[in-house]
Parts: sequence; structure tokens; C-alpha cells
Amino acid sequence: MSLLQDFWQFLRPLSSGLTESFTTSCDSGDSDPCRDDAAALTLKFAAMASILISGAAGVSIPLVGTLLPLNGGLMRGAKAFAAGVILATGFVHMLSGGSKALSDPCLPEFPWKMFPFPEFFAMVAALLTLLADFMITGYYERKQEKMMNQSVESLGTQVSVMSDPGLESGFLRDQEDGGALHIVGMRAHAEHHRHSLSMGAEGFEALSKRSGVSGHGHGHSHGHGDVGLDSGVRHVVVSQILEMGIVSHSIIIGISLGVSHSPCTIRPLLLALSFHQFFEGFALGGCVAEARLTPRGSAMMAFFFAITTPIGVAVGTAIASSYNSYSVAALVAEGVLDSLSAGILVYMALVDLIAADFLSKKMSVDFRVQVVSYCFLFLGAGMMSALAIWA
Repeated sequence: MSLLQDFWQFLRPLSSGLTESFTTSCDSGDSDPCRDDAAALTLKFAAMASILISGAAGVSIPLVGTLLPLNGGLMRGAKAFAAGVILATGFVHMLSGGSKALSDPCLPEFPWKMFPFPEFFAMVAALLTLLADFMITGYYERKQEKMMNQSVESLGTQVSVMSDPGLESGFLRDQEDGGALHIVGMRAHAEHHRHSLSMGAEGFEALSKRSGVSGHGHGHSHGHGDVGLDSGVRHVVVSQILEMGIVSHSIIIGISLGVSHSPCTIRPLLLALSFHQFFEGFALGGCVAEARLTPRGSAMMAFFFAITTPIGVAVGTAIASSYNSYSVAALVAEGVLDSLSAGILVYMALVDLIAADFLSKKMSVDFRVQVVSYCFLFLGAGMMSALAIWA
């Protein structure tokens, strides 16, 4: 009985603390001497236009740049710059924002000051991202393997028909040596397909380079569409998870700007968030470009990124009269979402962007590419970190 009493004594402050945490609030800051609702509204409309244009420009540049060779020095530098931007966004902007919100004096002492919740949520998000990364990649790989098997079976049927003695003799008489070479080539192509399945991704990639097969289709029109090699699968997964992490943060920063009544606060945020969205868009666009999605798929991902923050500003403007950013519920929501986003982006930057490129053989054997990539990596991280002074 004493054990149950002790457990109840532990739960009572927890339940009362949680109830208090979502019902109490602090000073909303309405006494701000710089408050001017009319001027603030004008600046919010300007911010929505500026952020929309800068975000759209940032995400579009890498997509247009897909005409450049993916392994060229310029493209590698752009990828390294994007990785630095994402890493700084996770550590400097999101994790610090989550820590600030969850350590705000408006929050009750229990439970928010008793445990490092921002770091914990970031860790949980990183582990869940790892799990999602594994499961989504496995799904795409199984789908890809199924379609490859169907293609091989279809190709084998074609070769069997062309291997008919009567058909082959007639065909050879009509086409002479050229037809014989075509049939031999068809048989060899089918054998390479079967062998590539046993060799795995590396073997199929080597076959693709020899036969001119790309991740978007075969030379014999098997119609795979967007189903590519394992590396293509990874880029698709990375781009999707990365956009999820960026979009959740973009909504928060948009609402934070929209609920402000102070032109003194909005003016520096307008410029800082425009650059912020440009760099984030550039990083996301680079990942989407590597995924080699359909034009429609790439455009949809770019569109949703570009409009997310302006939508957040519009929502914040609409609820500004009743929204209290100092309420405990608002602080907890902001802190948790920022911390989760930080964990997602830090994982993606370190595992799927930096490690994937900087630990590759192509990087280790080319000193010039190493220097350029590291310079762009630190440049991207430094410039994005500097924006934390204003936003």
C-alpha cells in the first residue's frame, strides 16, 4: 500500500503541473512601445511576398541546374553548401529555438525545468527518422526489384520468341550479319539483366553505364518511369524526409512573424527570413534535383516549400488578435516542434548529406574536390549560422 501511495504522491505534481502548463500564461507583451498594428500589417504583406519569392528562387536554382553534371565541381560545391545550411538550421536555429521556448520563465517549474526536453525530443526525432529512412528505403527497393523482375521476364519472353529456329533463320537471311548481331545483343542484354539482379545495386549500376540505361528508363522502353537505382531511391527518400523537417519549422517561424504587432520586430525578420528561406530552399532543391523526380513531382515539392512560410505568416496574422505567444501551450508547441525538426535535420545533414558525399571514394581520391567541398560546407554552415543574429 505504501508503494501505491508513494507512486500517487509522484503523479500528483505531474498531473497538476501539466494542467497548469496548458492553462497559465505570462505577459503577452502588449505594452510594447513600438506597437503599430497598421504598419505591422503592411510589413506582414511585404514579408509574405519577399519570403515567397526568395524561397521559390532558392529551391528553383538547383532544379534548373540539373543541366550541369551531377559529379562536376560546381555541383559538388553546391551540395556541400546545402549540407552546411541544413546542419546549421538544425543546430543553430531549430534546437536553440526549441531550448529557448521550453526554458521560458512562463513555463512551470515541473516538469519543464526538471528534464532536458529539447535535446530529448531531438534525439527521439533522429531515431524515428532513422527508422523511417530504413522502412521507406526498403519499400522503394522492394518495389524497384519487383519491377526489374517483371522487366527481365518480359525481355526473356522476347528473346525466346526471337530464338525460334524458323524465325531466326528467316531473319538472318533477310538481315544477314546485322540481324544476327541484333539477336545476339538481345540475348546478351537479357543475360546481363539476370546477372545484374544477383550482383545487386553495384552490378546493375555498372550495367547501366555500359548499356546506356538510366534510372528513368531502359533503351528498350521497359517503362520504369521514375524507378531508378538504389542511389536514386536514397535521394528520393532523403528529399521527402528533408522537406518534412523543413516545412514543420517554416510553419512555426511564419506564425511567429504573423502574430507580431511590432514593426521594430518585423523589419529585421523580413530580411533575415528571406535569406533564411533562400538558403533552405537551395538545400532542399539540391536534394530534389538529385532524386531525379518527374517534373511534376519536383514542381510540387518546390511549390509546397515556397508557400509554407507565407501561409504561416497569413495564419499568424489572422489569429494575432487572440493569439498569445507567451501562453504555455504556445511555448510548448513551438518548443516541441522546433526540437523535433532539429533532430530530423541534424540526422539528414550528417548521415544522408555529409557522410554520403564526404566519405565516398570519389571525394577521397580528388584533393581539389575535397578542398572545394569543405570550403563550401563551412561557408554554408557559417552563413546560415550568422542569420541567427537576426532570426
